[in-house]
Amino acid sequence: MTKLFGTDGVRGVANTELTAEMAFQIGRAGAHVLTRQGHPRKVIIGRDTRISGDMLEAALVAGICSVGVDAYKVGVLPTPAIAYLTRKLGAGAGVVISASHNPVEDNGIKFFGPSGYKLPDELEAQIEKIVLEEGAGLPQPTAGDLGRTYYVEDALDQYVEYAKSTINTDLKGLKVVVDCANGAACQVAPRVLTELGAEVIPIFHRPDGVNINAGCGSTHPENLMKAVVEQRAHLGLAHDGDADRVLAVDAQGKLVDGDRIMVICAKHLKAKGKLRKQTLVVTVMSNLGLYKALEKCDIHLVETKVGDRYVLEKLLETGARFGGEQSGHIIFLEHNTTGDGIITALQLLAVMKETGQSLEELASQMEQYPQILKNVRVKDKTQVMHSPSLTEAIRRFERDLEGQGRILVRPSGTEPLVRIMVEGKDMEQIQAIVDKMAEIVGNI
Repeated sequence: MTKLFGTDGVRGVANTELTAEMAFQIGRAGAHVLTRQGHPRKVIIGRDTRISGDMLEAALVAGICSVGVDAYKVGVLPTPAIAYLTRKLGAGAGVVISASHNPVEDNGIKFFGPSGYKLPDELEAQIEKIVLEEGAGLPQPTAGDLGRTYYVEDALDQYVEYAKSTINTDLKGLKVVVDCANGAACQVAPRVLTELGAEVIPIFHRPDGVNINAGCGSTHPENLMKAVVEQRAHLGLAHDGDADRVLAVDAQGKLVDGDRIMVICAKHLKAKGKLRKQTLVVTVMSNLGLYKALEKCDIHLVETKVGDRYVLEKLLETGARFGGEQSGHIIFLEHNTTGDGIITALQLLAVMKETGQSLEELASQMEQYPQILKNVRVKDKTQVMHSPSLTEAIRRFERDLEGQGRILVRPSGTEPLVRIMVEGKDMEQIQAIVDKMAEIVGNI
């Protein structure tokens, strides 16, 4: 692991790539960098349900305390809860041990600054430099100057109460199936919905340390789609392992992805006069149907690279307060500083209650264009992306789509792959274009 930090913290296979020794060094360096400039010398630390979380938490806490900083453990909680508690409890930093939607063998470490935002690149670079230099220059306090460990007994209660406060309606009369992905949502999601009056049927809510994301959650919604129909529920909600994203399922068992959730919420916020800057921030992967739906109601769209951190950067840059990804990472900046699956679900449910409309009716506000994504393995991503033949092919095939589709070609950030995405109204046409584009890319 020559470069530690990726687009969402440090990730790797636990105990081989992301070892206890590495976690100790990251804990030392992170605590030192994030609390040395006058910020409180305490770090909030939470995790998801992975079995490796125990090992990594112990190592991180040891590293944090070794540089004279106190560690406040909150246990298993959603990633956005750590962001909230970092602000609420006045900590110098927050740290989450999770690999989100990845399989159980992976784990990760990501930091939040004192304001609850993910770290900018320059701070991650400072932490990384210290780790790679094996802690050179870090303080080594002794006796009473060492850090202590505390456990925040009511951390879950604090987040539950805050999440409930983000909507102004109860959820009585709604029957909801919740897929907790055997992850960090297991205690929080059913409780929040139940306390607001919904009838809740939880599934995949019995974590055993190794079943997180296993055939369930937002990356595997098939069982939820069946359960919603079988239980005759009004809708279903699917979280991922650390509950920073959510997808929905309507009463007919049809998936409602992040794009449709954003259309529903953006139009409702605008109608209430609460859509800041009349703007929604989305990534280049959002469906063309989203653009078409929001053009009709004069909502301005700002586009950014794939990744919720880039959505957040653009929100802060533009002064907008709402944005997200097709995958269900959605940021309501009025309520939290990062993607929050629990709060997103509540906003969606509140729209249903306030409008009296079913999820099917609300989702019909956006026509979803067929979208095909294909990965092509290449020798040189840079050469492909700068190829004149690729540029000409994109231009030619976009003319064929006649304004009713689009083509997106982008390199993978971590693998020798070029990703080709084509959208359009005619599935046969876009499949043919994808196949031709893949052949061209593969021959460059």
